[in-house]
Amino acid sequence: QVQLVESGGGLVQAGDSLRLSCAASGRTVGSYHMAWFRQAPGKEREFVAAIRRSGDRTYYADSMKGRFTISRDDAKNTVYLEMNSLKLEDTAVYYCAACLSAIFRSAINADYWGQGTQVTVSS
Repeated sequence: QVQLVESGGGLVQAGDSLRLSCAASGRTVGSYHMAWFRQAPGKEREFVAAIRRSGDRTYYADSMKGRFTISRDDAKNTVYLEMNSLKLEDTAVYYCAACLSAIFRSAINADYWGQGTQVTVSS
């Protein structure tokens, strides 16, 4: 199994950038499809971005395309989420997930979760 620890969240202003990190231990991030989800208060957990186990393809929710970038550093066993042009509606707890299933856009298919990191975007 794998343990995931997110970091990098915080309070930023609209239009700012932020980079989240997800450090893995126990197994390599290359053993899983790695994804980011987020959950705002009163809302369901939603898919943000993912990178295939092979590392050759990335996927994004429509509202994040062009603003967010997911990447992976195998040497550091870490997955990143670079977030640019942040909006008020990006405020949420962001979770890192490791998925064995290729249907990684659905939170129910995640096998392991991190504890989450809060991102708050203010005006």
